[in-house]
Amino acid sequence: MAGVRLAARACGIKYKDRSDACLIELAPGTAIAGVFTRSLTASAPVLWCRKALTGGRARAIIINAGNANAFTGAAGTNSVGRVVSAVARKLKCKSREVFVASTGVIGEELPDRQLTGALGGLRADLAADSWPAAAAAIMTTDTYPKGATRQAEIGGVPVTLNGIAKGAGMIAPDMATMLSFVVTDAKIPAKTLQALLKPAADASFNSITVDSDTSTSDTLLLCATGATKHRRVTGPSDPHLRAFRAALGDVLRDLAHQVVRDGEGAQKFVTIEVSGAASRRAARRIGLAIGNSPLVKTAIAGQDPNWGRIVMAVGKAGERADRDRLSIEIGGVAVARDGQVVPGYDEAPVARHMQGRDIHIAVDVGVGRGKATVWTCDLTHGYIDINADYRS
Repeated sequence: MAGVRLAARACGIKYKDRSDACLIELAPGTAIAGVFTRSLTASAPVLWCRKALTGGRARAIIINAGNANAFTGAAGTNSVGRVVSAVARKLKCKSREVFVASTGVIGEELPDRQLTGALGGLRADLAADSWPAAAAAIMTTDTYPKGATRQAEIGGVPVTLNGIAKGAGMIAPDMATMLSFVVTDAKIPAKTLQALLKPAADASFNSITVDSDTSTSDTLLLCATGATKHRRVTGPSDPHLRAFRAALGDVLRDLAHQVVRDGEGAQKFVTIEVSGAASRRAARRIGLAIGNSPLVKTAIAGQDPNWGRIVMAVGKAGERADRDRLSIEIGGVAVARDGQVVPGYDEAPVARHMQGRDIHIAVDVGVGRGKATVWTCDLTHGYIDINADYRS
């Protein structure tokens, strides 16, 4: 894709014998939008990016894995400043055009000299086709790199969207996901990009959960390099953006699904469709209550179609639900209807469905027309194994 080059290198920040740093160089004039964690213990890179985003322009994104640079006080702020200044000097751009993201262990100071010391090599390695290497460099407990690409048209002119993401644990996004970066060669103003990004993030990254824990580092950045010439975009409601909006949603949803499928220790991908809620927001909140329930998730891991646990999760969500109109389907089979088990319910086909890798749950709570879909995974002993040894 024109207007963007990437590179990855090993800096030894935490990991040995693997890349752990990525530099994304963007063409001058690139517009940027972003959403970030609302955690009250947000990392130093997140705080910097929030401030830099007001400028609406980006020339570089520098990312490291292995250290989140979160809960590091003034030391963390100073390290971000040193990294940003070094990248700005290397690329001859303004500091506010440099964005930073870090992921990994919380509460340890970032050895930023190892990162800035690699900038020369990163710049020398920049290439337009390095998306796979960049996706691999930003992983922590991920078992595979995550990428997605789509094409669309704006006014009859083809444009491309490429994206990468990382995440497997500490996934219950609140504005974005752990780290994700999407670049398009379209020419779209920053304000319009932001207006497109927020609802797309809500319908993708903000609708997934692995373990109910929101990261200190959640960062989703969307950049438009303007390298492809097409008719001028007038705003987010421009009808010529219809295909682009759909493609953006597809890319983010694809990346979000990959994050869930790679959930720490996960064996099953779970789709939860909620209908009949008081509003879309209420439906999503109910869906996340189901998806975050350790009892629901362990039942799924054990291939047990225990629909009573779903009933429990609906009830604790804090949103309106009519107990006597509640309906549940698992794998397309009606399990409960109007607040009680379906007469003659045969558990055998549901049990067979639970043995698969893709699980589908549908719940109607009987109070309105609100609908939402959320995605989660099961909870296995593998999650404990990974997180018990995370810092070692």
